[in-house]
Amino acid sequence: MTLRVRGLRKEFGGRTVLDGLDLDVAPGEFTAVLGANGSGKSTALRCVVGLETPTAGEIEVDGRAAMVFQKIHLVGRRSALDNVCAGALARLPLRRSLSPLLFPRTLREEAMACLDRVGLADRAAEPASRLSGGQQQRVAIARALCQRSTLLLADEPVSALDPKAAEQVVALLAALALDGLAVVAVLHQPSLARHHAGRIVGLLDGRLDLDAPASAVTDHDVDRLYAPDRAAVPAE
Repeated sequence: MTLRVRGLRKEFGGRTVLDGLDLDVAPGEFTAVLGANGSGKSTALRCVVGLETPTAGEIEVDGRAAMVFQKIHLVGRRSALDNVCAGALARLPLRRSLSPLLFPRTLREEAMACLDRVGLADRAAEPASRLSGGQQQRVAIARALCQRSTLLLADEPVSALDPKAAEQVVALLAALALDGLAVVAVLHQPSLARHHAGRIVGLLDGRLDLDAPASAVTDHDVDRLYAPDRAAVPAE
C-alpha cells in the first residue's frame, strides 16, 4: 500500500473533526473523497502530508506525498517551468536553490518532462500569471510530480475552475493514477468523482461512512453524505 491510515483522530479545541479514520490507498488507485463541509476531508489530507499533527492514530506513506490545493500557489511572474522546478528545491544544495538561474540542467529536463506529462510542455516559458486557471492547476500538479511523489493528494483542486477545466483536471488525475501513482482527491463534484475515480470514500462527522467502487455509488449514497442538516457545520 502507498498509504495506510489507522485510527486517525484529530481534535481542534475540544471539537473532534476526525474520529478513528482507517484508509488504505494502493499504487495506481484514484480515490475520490466526498462529504459535506466539516466532515474532515481536508483535515485528513493535511494530516497525511504533515500540515496538521494528528491527535491520535498512525499514518504510513510508502515513498513521498505531495499535495495540490484549491488555491493555486504559483509565482505569477515566473515561468511555468520555473514553478515546476520549485517542486525539487528540497533536493538541491542551498546555493543552487536561491535563483532559477542556478537550477541545474538535469532539474530543468525533469521539470519539462513533468510539464509534458500534464500536457503543458508548449507553455513552459509562459509566466504562470498568463495561464488559465485550469492550466495553472496542471502546473501545480506537475510541480507535485517533480517532488518525485508516489502519493498525490489534491484538496478541492477544481472548485475554482469552470466545468470544462474541472473535467480536464480530474481526468488528468485519473490518467496519472493509471500510470501507477496513488491519487487521493477531495472533490465537491460527485458527478466528476463517479465518472473518473475508481473508488469513492465518503466521510460523515469525521468517520468513514462510504467506501465503494465509483460505479457502485448511488444517488442515495451521495445524498446521505450531503444531507441538508449538515450544511451549517463549520468548514474544515
